[in-house]
Amino acid sequence: MSRYRATGADLPFSDPLPAHGVSMEGYFWRLTCPATSRVIIALVGVNTPSDGAGSWATVGIATEPEEVLATSEVAGAWADPVRFGVQVGTSQPGRDHVVADTEHVSFAVGDCGLDIDVTDHRPWPRRRFGGSSYFQVVPGLNQYWHPWLLGGRAHGTARINGEVIRIDGWQVYAEKNWGRGGFPAAWWWGQAQGFAEPETCVAFAGGIVTAGPSIGGRQAAVEVTGLVVALPDGPVIRLGNPVTSPVRAETSKGHWQLSGRSARWQVEIAATDGEQAGFVLPVPLVDDRRNAPGALEHLAGHMRLAVFERGRPRYRGESQLAGLELGGRDMCEAELAARGGDPRPIR
Repeated sequence: MSRYRATGADLPFSDPLPAHGVSMEGYFWRLTCPATSRVIIALVGVNTPSDGAGSWATVGIATEPEEVLATSEVAGAWADPVRFGVQVGTSQPGRDHVVADTEHVSFAVGDCGLDIDVTDHRPWPRRRFGGSSYFQVVPGLNQYWHPWLLGGRAHGTARINGEVIRIDGWQVYAEKNWGRGGFPAAWWWGQAQGFAEPETCVAFAGGIVTAGPSIGGRQAAVEVTGLVVALPDGPVIRLGNPVTSPVRAETSKGHWQLSGRSARWQVEIAATDGEQAGFVLPVPLVDDRRNAPGALEHLAGHMRLAVFERGRPRYRGESQLAGLELGGRDMCEAELAARGGDPRPIR
């Protein structure tokens, strides 16, 4: 079983949250406060080079509307292979570090930090598969995705360039991603809370998924998008299986359009970045032991959501605090060069 999980795969009905032992294990939290229009994201990737010289971590915090981004490369990182948990660096004062599990999250990155307890969990409800659906059982994919927390409440504090922000009941979303190849060559992602109904949660992730050995310089590849909607009255909808519940995604700089359907559900999403410049987030180059610009992230975009059940309208809602992302190193390196090397939004 351990050798199978070390490929990145999980058997049906197993728990995808413990670390698999692949080259990159990623952890991500997103906090939303509709009352103040504030959003905070915190990310950590535990990276294990193929030479076995020791793991290191990609760590970051970004906020809106303060437009603050703090990132770091930290030596010494551990991802728990038994349960959900991650530790990075040392928690000594003045040192970048992360200590996190399902109940508590503590980050320190430069002059920024986050220290919260997470309560009122709305966990992933499906036992057979995680967010990657039946792709979860395929060994050796370059990327797997699991949105394990579709709602909760955060209580604690954030420290943004020395300013302390009180966090009292903010909405929380969390996900995990992992893979043998770090990140795909290109991807698209989105997540939103902040709807009129606090229990509504949306998440999607798509990209070019590859597997197997390279033959003639090419690998087997398929474009896949997973889409999850947690409705306020209970149901959690997961679409994205290529045959039974396909999702069509059309993305460009500034626009995300998704349409998915199954025998029972149809979901339509239209989102824009609100003409925000967005943050250039780092992704790890695992064996090089360094980060590189890899994702253009908007923390407060606009999302319209429509859900139909058996052809009849079931839910409509809008969020002005949607996280929207396009990934790809070539795009982000060009964007960073145009900004003069500053990864923060430039208005």
